[in-house]
Formats: sequence, C-alpha cells, structure tokens
Amino acid sequence: MITVIGNLKGGCGKSTVTFNLAIWLARAGVDVVAFDLDPQATLSDVAEVRQEDQVKPNIKVYRPDTDPEKVFREHADGEILVDVGASNLWAMRQAIRVSHRILVPVPPSQADVWATQRFLTMVDEALAKQNTRPKIFLFLNRADTHPGLMESDETADALKSLPGVEFIPHRLYQRTLYRRSFSEGRAVFELGPNQKAAEEIIGLAQFLYPDLPAAS
Repeated sequence: MITVIGNLKGGCGKSTVTFNLAIWLARAGVDVVAFDLDPQATLSDVAEVRQEDQVKPNIKVYRPDTDPEKVFREHADGEILVDVGASNLWAMRQAIRVSHRILVPVPPSQADVWATQRFLTMVDEALAKQNTRPKIFLFLNRADTHPGLMESDETADALKSLPGVEFIPHRLYQRTLYRRSFSEGRAVFELGPNQKAAEEIIGLAQFLYPDLPAAS
C-alpha cells in the first residue's frame, strides 16, 4: 500500500509522522520503505542519524533521484510511505496519483485549515482524470496540551465538516519528545514506551493498520 503523508503548509509535522509510522511498521515485521520527496530532506536526515547510530530496525529512505516505479514494484507487497512537501508540487501531484490513501496532519490554526482546504482542492485536480480515488484521512497534529485552549477543538470541528474525507479521532499533541526523537534518530515509543507521545503515535498507527499486531 502506498500512503502519502502531506499538506501544503510547512511545519505540519508530516516528516515526524512518516518516520514514526515507518519505525512502527518495521518493528511489526512489515516490509516498509519511505520516499522523501521534500527538498528539506528532514526524513532523510533522521534516517541517517538512525543508521549512523546503528539502531535497528533500519529504515530505507529513497530520494527523488531514485526510480519510483522500480521501488514500487519491488515493494508491492509491503508498505510505502511518501513524505511530500509543497515546495515540490510536481512530485506531490505524482505521488497523489499513485497513492492508495493520503494522510493529512493538520496543526490547530485557521491558517492550517485553509491550507488543508487548498490541499484537498489540489488532490481533486490531480485525480481529475482517474476513475479511482485514494482514501483521505485528516487528523490533528501538534494539538494544544492546555485544556483551556479551544483552538484544537475548533480546528477539529472544522476538519470534520470537510467533504470527501475521514477525520481520525486520534490526536498528536505538541510535545518535546517528538523533537528529541528526531535528534536521536529514534521513534517516540523507543525513547519511552509509557510516554504520552508514544501512546499517541501507537494509537494512530493501530488505527491506520488495524490488522497488524502491536509493535514490540
């Protein structure tokens, strides 16, 4: 299955989500590879840190200069995660056309809701000549941890009202462990299995892959 993780606005956390999902899948015994089609190459950087530290399982991350069709054929029975950024709109459109589903992380702000709406319009345009459509999932990322702040709930309500998509009820919150995981080349659940960030990522992963056993 090809899952595209993307949105138009930078800073939505797509590379963080892609990396953590890839590690979770690998630890569950799944053949998983990732494509880093974002010129910022954040996913490639964190995978390199992990490789240098010889942390297992290792995650193979392909860059845009790789032949995508060849990789897709070789891993047709596994999982392929594609991290795309708005700075490479051509690659984003191409990834959307071959995807089986699209995962859209949305931070809690009105600007991110507007960016998500424009992204969904771009998805429609990319798929205009195709008979089949990937499933599109939206979820709240970098949500507020303070219970008195309403912006996360307001953003969630706005996302639920968008047509043609499914809203995932699992939130990822704004936590320092996500930043630490990148600097150390490890998924959040590898840094602390009982941490709230670990529970959040695992909940999202199990929603997306309900037939897989929990990663150990």
